[in-house]
Amino acid sequence: MKNALLVIDVQESFRQRENWAAVSNPAIVDRVNELVEHARGRGDLVVWVLHSEPGTGTVFDPARGFVHLIDGLVPAEGEPVVTKTSHNAFTTTNLQQLLTQHGVRGVVVSGIRTEQCCETTTRVANDLGYDVTFVTDATATHPIEHRDAPAGRSLAEVLADPRTLSTDDVIARTEYALAGRFATVTTVKELTGS
Repeated sequence: MKNALLVIDVQESFRQRENWAAVSNPAIVDRVNELVEHARGRGDLVVWVLHSEPGTGTVFDPARGFVHLIDGLVPAEGEPVVTKTSHNAFTTTNLQQLLTQHGVRGVVVSGIRTEQCCETTTRVANDLGYDVTFVTDATATHPIEHRDAPAGRSLAEVLADPRTLSTDDVIARTEYALAGRFATVTTVKELTGS
């Protein structure tokens, strides 16, 4: 079966936010590069996905200059780079067409944010009939504030709030939600054998 590695939103935009200081996986570039090397070695397709919010003035607005891969990630010649404007990598891109053109039947998911764009892409990929592998330690996320938390708090205030969901809890919840339902949940070491 032909597979594709999806590298989702591992982009400079996230490093520009205050909450990057609390990211669950500061070594995500290293983990992703291990997966990329493994995928290329197997002859699998590597697809790079960027998130864009044109006209918003946020760090995801291309006009700000941060909508590019984090330093250390380099697409090889011919590897597609797609830009999305939705949470999943399918709805606003030609990703499904690319996968179909390459005969892909299975996708490996990595990237930022574990519970948001990575999980949402995983669920949609499963619904579209792909065999999905979710590589938890090649994803990253941030603590999540309680739904009733006041807007505009500093990272220190968010982290001090006992209602804030820790990154460990976010990742565990995603693993519970996906495993055996939408994806095989694994690690870089388990997938690559290294």
